[in-house]
Amino acid sequence: MPELPEVETIVSDLRPLLTGRRIESVRLTLDRMVRYPSPRAFVRRLRHRRIEAVHRRGKYIVMPLEQDQRLVIHLGMTGHLRVVEPGDPLARHTHLRMGLDDRRELRFDDQRQFGRLLLGAEAELLGAGAMPRLGPEPIHGDLTETEFGELVRSRHRPVKAALLDQSFLAGVGNIYADEACFRARIRPSRRTDRLTVAERRGLYAAIQEVLSSSIAARGSSIINYVDGFGIPGNNQGQLLVYGRGGEPCVRCGSLLTWTRLAGRGTVYCRQCQR
Repeated sequence: MPELPEVETIVSDLRPLLTGRRIESVRLTLDRMVRYPSPRAFVRRLRHRRIEAVHRRGKYIVMPLEQDQRLVIHLGMTGHLRVVEPGDPLARHTHLRMGLDDRRELRFDDQRQFGRLLLGAEAELLGAGAMPRLGPEPIHGDLTETEFGELVRSRHRPVKAALLDQSFLAGVGNIYADEACFRARIRPSRRTDRLTVAERRGLYAAIQEVLSSSIAARGSSIINYVDGFGIPGNNQGQLLVYGRGGEPCVRCGSLLTWTRLAGRGTVYCRQCQR
């Protein structure tokens, strides 16, 4: 699933192409991808709206539209969002096409169909339970080290479970939770309320490091992630533990351990992480 760095990359690619453009036509071919409102209302309310901005909130792509509406897209496991020229061949799993006033199209492709589409005012989406209440953003200075430390202390659960909780911290997923724990030398199973001040600081710095470096590398292409231009990211070659269970630790040479934690496959080093 695309996490914060991948979504941030796509948003950065699409922002200059979409900001100020008007949506002239909407073609939806898979109704169940629309979580709010009804598919028919989604198409009707989206048509003829101007896109005022493109930004990211957690793992969501958010496009504020005129008249206080928001188009919210979650890419799911395999979603792709891209702007194409008129006449470009349709991908096999294209489920949403939005014709723009410059004759190009914004297309949403999703092979496994776990993506989600929402449309409405912010309060409307929250009130209907369509948009979850997300925690603070871990980058761009939105969360200070002190604030992060207080958040961590207030939880009584494994570190990785806390990092995966989007109401705790918005945008971190399985890849970067494993990577941050490794860089901070903290076992993912450690209780958050038992971390020392130094460990909390180290974890905060590690989260900043792994997210920033992945954004700089334009994301990690683990399964089929591509950026807003259809190009794979470059960060997968920089991952130190994710997907490397049973391989030597880059730090000490011990074999990395694979386990299941918080319902997700987890890789860590028994020697380096305490």
